[in-house]
Amino acid sequence: MDEIKNVNVMEELPADAFEFAAFDEKESEHIAAPRYSYWGSVWKTFVRNKFTVALSIFIILLVIFALIQPMFSGYSPMIAPNINDSSKKFLRPSLEHIFGTDNIGNSVFNAVFAGARNSIIISFVCTTINMLIGIPIGALWGFSKRLDKYMIEIYNVISNVPFLLLAMILSYVLGAGYLPLIFTMTCTEWIYVAYFIRTQVMIIRDREYNLASRCLGTPTRTLITKNILPYLISVIMTYISRMIPGYISYEVFLSYLGLGLSARYASLGKLISQYTSFMTGHPHLFWIPVGILACISISLYIVGQRLADAADPRTHM
Repeated sequence: MDEIKNVNVMEELPADAFEFAAFDEKESEHIAAPRYSYWGSVWKTFVRNKFTVALSIFIILLVIFALIQPMFSGYSPMIAPNINDSSKKFLRPSLEHIFGTDNIGNSVFNAVFAGARNSIIISFVCTTINMLIGIPIGALWGFSKRLDKYMIEIYNVISNVPFLLLAMILSYVLGAGYLPLIFTMTCTEWIYVAYFIRTQVMIIRDREYNLASRCLGTPTRTLITKNILPYLISVIMTYISRMIPGYISYEVFLSYLGLGLSARYASLGKLISQYTSFMTGHPHLFWIPVGILACISISLYIVGQRLADAADPRTHM
């Protein structure tokens, strides 16, 4: 048997064939994982549904048109330019008058979008005010057990006052107009937002990571703003998606009863109330503002719900 010779391979390689790797402590702890962006994931999840995207474009264009069109139409409910011209009254929809004309010769198209503009502005302003007041108070309310016993009594008192009765009293005392109507729709509604947020905060305030943060001395403000409220983004957006169309309906209802805007402001509610008597002979006068109201309210609700679903991290898979 031939003798097997051991060959030292390392001795045959050049000296510069290998080099020592530098040790990086931070790099050794790096975990290979895809980068995650919360708002980027929200956007990707939202645009995944093509119907929602199309509906979003539709409602954005409709709202922009409702905000801009009355500036150029010059419509005013206090002016009846064709009241003595019977040939201009009750015209059917046509290319000249898209929605026709009403009993005093005004363009229904101009009247509807002037009313929609006011309804949209009031609903967005009321929602913003109630959220800005209700969310911080609700967060503190849900986190502070000392504050809870006082706020719950205030909530019980306010929630037992009928909203319609309060609206009638405030309308009589303050009169009709933009600011009185906004005050009427926000003076008590913020407490319901605060109570909703308080309930959500109480659900998650005693979870392990919040208890650990409190033990480590994290300030209450930081716990609320960093640990709790970001977790509630999807819940808050769901609530907002119901509030905006809800306030549009509130404004229409109050204006329908004569408790909303003054006579110099157009309103979908006032138009619906005015055109109700023409349902038999000219039903399009009634159903056109009702249809515009339904389009705006339903579209805002659907888009808001889809956006709330996209804001839920559990859908970012």
